[in-house]
Amino acid sequence: MASMDVATGTIFLSQTVFGTLGNFSLLYHYLFLYSTEHRLRPTDLILKHLMIANSLALLSKGVPQTMTAFGFKDFLNEAGCKLVFYLHRIGRGMSMSSICLLSVFQAITISPRDSTQAELKLKAPKHTGSFVFLCWILAMLANVSFPVNVTGKWSDANITMKKDLGYCSGVGNNKLMLSVLAAMLSFPDVLCLGLMIWASGSMVSILHRHKQRVRYIRGNKLSARCSPESTATQRILVLVSIFVSFYTLSSAFQLCIALINNPSWLLVNISAFVNGCFPTVSPYVLINHGSSLSKLCFVWPRNKIS
Repeated sequence: MASMDVATGTIFLSQTVFGTLGNFSLLYHYLFLYSTEHRLRPTDLILKHLMIANSLALLSKGVPQTMTAFGFKDFLNEAGCKLVFYLHRIGRGMSMSSICLLSVFQAITISPRDSTQAELKLKAPKHTGSFVFLCWILAMLANVSFPVNVTGKWSDANITMKKDLGYCSGVGNNKLMLSVLAAMLSFPDVLCLGLMIWASGSMVSILHRHKQRVRYIRGNKLSARCSPESTATQRILVLVSIFVSFYTLSSAFQLCIALINNPSWLLVNISAFVNGCFPTVSPYVLINHGSSLSKLCFVWPRNKIS
């Protein structure tokens, strides 16, 4: 076994174990809260499903990539390849949808009571479960055509164009159709990224206006230290930049693999690694920053923010 394969397998194994541990730790935390307090806040419910989606995306991609790098060949038949790729696409899509839903929900929650979102502010918490369930359904439906273009490497079907994707093969006879499929699969990601940026921008704007109002009322007393609003703003920007960066890279690599007839071994592995970065890093980012943001949403000053 080549040293490069061993290094690649070690990287994928570390990413899978590290990410799964973080996601399962947070999932256990929310399940423990539910068992002791018998209820979850709407944001906790969204984050719980985010951890499930992250784990699904990590395991369905990381385990096969690790086995391939360590020398296991042709361990998945055609049905297994289709299932693994489909589960990864569902996990990836649901992970993105959960972060998008969380951003939009927080933007609505901290919006001023006299804003146009006042009615949504009252109704949104009651329908959080329905929105999460809808996100799962949409993730399944949006990627239902993806397994059609995946087959086992051992398959001897009459295929004119076959791409080596490591443990499976991508198939397709029409480059135009593959381009259309790639654009269709990228559309939900672009839509979620746009909503996330809009929601995060709204939160930053609201927090900034509140900071200016508090500073006007209290004078310069808060200038000597960083206010909670400023801290929350910085954390929102950190979260958004991480999410957008990873998913932009991921979508770009996926598009390249879809358009290139014979993607290189390096491109396939880099794409797989980038796909696993977001599910791996996000639970630790949420552990460090998520609690403060959730508290800010639910312990908001009674003074109106103009």
